[in-house]
Amino acid sequence: MSASEPTRVGVLTVSDRASRGEYEDRGGPAVAEFLQRRFAPGFARHDRLVPDDPDAISAALVELCDTVGCSLVITTGGTGPSPRDLTPEATRVVLERELPGFGERMRSISVDRVPTAILSRQIAGIRGRSLIVNLPGSPKAIEDCLEAVIPAIPHCLELLGAPPLPLSDGSTPLRHE
Repeated sequence: MSASEPTRVGVLTVSDRASRGEYEDRGGPAVAEFLQRRFAPGFARHDRLVPDDPDAISAALVELCDTVGCSLVITTGGTGPSPRDLTPEATRVVLERELPGFGERMRSISVDRVPTAILSRQIAGIRGRSLIVNLPGSPKAIEDCLEAVIPAIPHCLELLGAPPLPLSDGSTPLRHE
């Protein structure tokens, strides 16, 4: 990617019903709205919608990271305890390193608002120079979880040598000194 190209961000919705057209995807648009509001203009979003199928999820993640060149890939859906919720497992297959603090932080914030959030299994990790973050499918949970981890994302991308993704408010990202 050249310096003049926008930073690429992937948004992957995981949903059987939405992928079949039986249900309106609300997770992907909630992620997109959050990104537009919290990151400075100038990034390019790449959206994907796949069923709750581990191979489809893993393939979409590899494509967004390796082929499209997304610095950040955010998934929504498939993080619960039901038998078809396999986003964390499909994500782990493609990760080089897991970043457990993201999931821990998101769950700690969410459980204060919704006691059943303890059932959520979102994870995050690194593939090459890409950060992948799993989120639940609920728009409110998406907002809460992203708000909890957004300060760390730009610094993580910087540490990975990925193209920058500055926050819209100009705030300084968290730094681990």
